[in-house]
Amino acid sequence: MASRVDELKRVPLFNGLSQRQLKKLAADLGERTFRPGTTVVQQGKMSGIDFFVIAEGDASVSVGGKTIGQLGPGDYFGELALIGERERAATVTADTPLRCLTMRSWDFRQFVTDNPDVSWKLLQHLVELLQPSQP
Repeated sequence: MASRVDELKRVPLFNGLSQRQLKKLAADLGERTFRPGTTVVQQGKMSGIDFFVIAEGDASVSVGGKTIGQLGPGDYFGELALIGERERAATVTADTPLRCLTMRSWDFRQFVTDNPDVSWKLLQHLVELLQPSQP
């Protein structure tokens, strides 16, 4: 099994972090597992205060009951609800046994504040989400 630091290296959001920063981040993470078919977060709910990084397994993302994407190892979700302090924008459901690394909102905020490169990547991610797809 890969170490948490190795798992974090697969996450585009954390590209460019030093080994020391990755170790600090890894130490602050919790872990949760989900069975296939389990709803991890539900659209429209203020369900939880976690940011999730998928370490193992696959999940589906749906909005309004329609599947709009798939997630796998190295993907993350929950950042929009934490940043905006709003309801979840989508439902994420485990398709296979799912193991996620998790970070509470207050720890996530402190980590992003302490690591400006991550802040910039989050801003770029938000722009991608707001811009319509180019044909």
